[in-house]
Amino acid sequence: MRTSCRAWGLHTLAADAAVIITELVANSVRHARRESIRVTVERPAQCRVRLGVVDFSKARPVRGTAGPEDEAGRGLVLVEALAAEWGTELLPWGKRVWAELGDAGTPGETPRPAM
Repeated sequence: MRTSCRAWGLHTLAADAAVIITELVANSVRHARRESIRVTVERPAQCRVRLGVVDFSKARPVRGTAGPEDEAGRGLVLVEALAAEWGTELLPWGKRVWAELGDAGTPGETPRPAM
């Protein structure tokens, strides 16, 4: 994934993309509990990267609420904070959870919502 970002000249997205894909994979492994998953890295536009994790569970991810002492429950909060967009696509055999970084503007820039 980092290699893809760099090869496409989107190296400034690589660190955020690494965090996002790590969280999506961890969620899939933890909650789908299946033998295999598929990770996808696509470039839907010149300055945009779409990351995805496909598994065989049809259960949609649920954004957790983690307390200060909790070790889990922050993954989708991180994804939401780092991604320009994210969501879930139901498939006949499971689902794809995806996140996109970047935009149609300057290469490597991800618009962030005002806090």
